Amino acid sequence: MQISIIKNQMLKIMITVLMVSSLASCVTSSETTSERTKSKPNLREASKLNTQLAIGYIQEKQYKPAKEKLEKAIIQNDENLKAYKTLAYLYALLGLNEEAEEKYAEAIDLKPGDPDLSNSYGAFLCSQSKFEEAQKNFNVAYSDPFYEGIYLAESNAGSCYIQEGKLKKAEALLRKSLRVHPTLPGSLISMAEIGIKTERYLMARAYIQRYHAVRPASAESLWFQIQAERALGAKNHYMKYARQLISDFPDSDEAGWVEAQARNEKLR
Repeated sequence: MQISIIKNQMLKIMITVLMVSSLASCVTSSETTSERTKSKPNLREASKLNTQLAIGYIQEKQYKPAKEKLEKAIIQNDENLKAYKTLAYLYALLGLNEEAEEKYAEAIDLKPGDPDLSNSYGAFLCSQSKFEEAQKNFNVAYSDPFYEGIYLAESNAGSCYIQEGKLKKAEALLRKSLRVHPTLPGSLISMAEIGIKTERYLMARAYIQRYHAVRPASAESLWFQIQAERALGAKNHYMKYARQLISDFPDSDEAGWVEAQARNEKLR
């Protein structure tokens, strides 16, 4: 979910939303049925705008106003599926898993079988180690021929299979996703992980290099690179990435693993 709004535009949108809300609350018995009908599209539009604002707040890590905007969006239009999904995502992001589950359930009641919702819910379930249910939801998403994000559902399902230890199933789905979207970061780093776990270190190196071509290095990606280079006997590369990991992510678990590995080698 991406949105780019400068401050002035955001203020204008917020003012518009407030005006729409105020007007909607002023409906009186003297208004005609036609006038009441005209207010409904305005509320739907306000709900959309509040949802978009909430997405912007989430990206800025301003979670309280994001929650408020989403709750308002749902009040304005209780059929706004995107608002439900975004609020569920926000709760999951904050570790409020019961609340996230509740909002996903409400969204599913609203539109059962929606592939994008199934993909999102599957990712949440996988994060809760509910693997079987997660895969059922992913399957709903990537089995829908009209879903534009099939490759995303395949990528998510593949990454989830890695957590289960089902590497063959994971690899098949990840490769399918990469045939459609060769630079998909999640699939690239997951394929590197499979390379490490199956001791195909040249493969791991190739995929992590492709990952670093599209995304900045992370503690996780550098750790995969280090393991691959070490196994391939590329000492200079191994030392280079080890130093980068410790320098850029000194407090990460991966940095601790590298330091422990170095200490163990010195003791031999």
